[in-house]
Amino acid sequence: MEFTYHRVESAPEAAKPLLEQSLARYKFIPNLHAVMAEAPQLLAAYQQVGDLYSKTSLTVLEQQIVLLSINRENDCRYCMAAHSAIANLKKMPADILRALREGRPLDDRKLQALRAFAETMTVTRGWPDEGALEALLQAGYSKQQLLEVILALGYKVMSNYVNHLAETELDESFKPFVWSREQAEAE
Repeated sequence: MEFTYHRVESAPEAAKPLLEQSLARYKFIPNLHAVMAEAPQLLAAYQQVGDLYSKTSLTVLEQQIVLLSINRENDCRYCMAAHSAIANLKKMPADILRALREGRPLDDRKLQALRAFAETMTVTRGWPDEGALEALLQAGYSKQQLLEVILALGYKVMSNYVNHLAETELDESFKPFVWSREQAEAE
């Protein structure tokens, strides 16, 4: 199925200010936003949930670990590239980014517990066993942060599923971080 990559001029009226926000924030309209503009409420929800997620009690590094872990489990090539670029801009250590992209455990026990929990929540569709919950809490995370992972899941379901349907083309700024599961597992 083909989707339109909307620009401000071609977007439905309700999506125009949302695309203008994207342009102001990123200096370009990410292709994901351009596709989402077809359904203005989806784009609005995606932007709002992203803003809310950025204000959680998780650190910037932890937020990106959760997002990359979900993206990888959902096999979203666009979001893996986009969030790899974002994580790089936010100074994520290269070894952590590489491990997340390749699906390898993280050396830091606490961060690995967070990564594993995000993956488990994704794979089990929100039905983790008691051990997964306990591992997260024993690593030093709170019930609040457990729930903030669910916020990330909602955020990523919107983008990952849109990208699956639209086969969203990578933006130029994300191309240095192109990702595929096959390539990552071969490295």
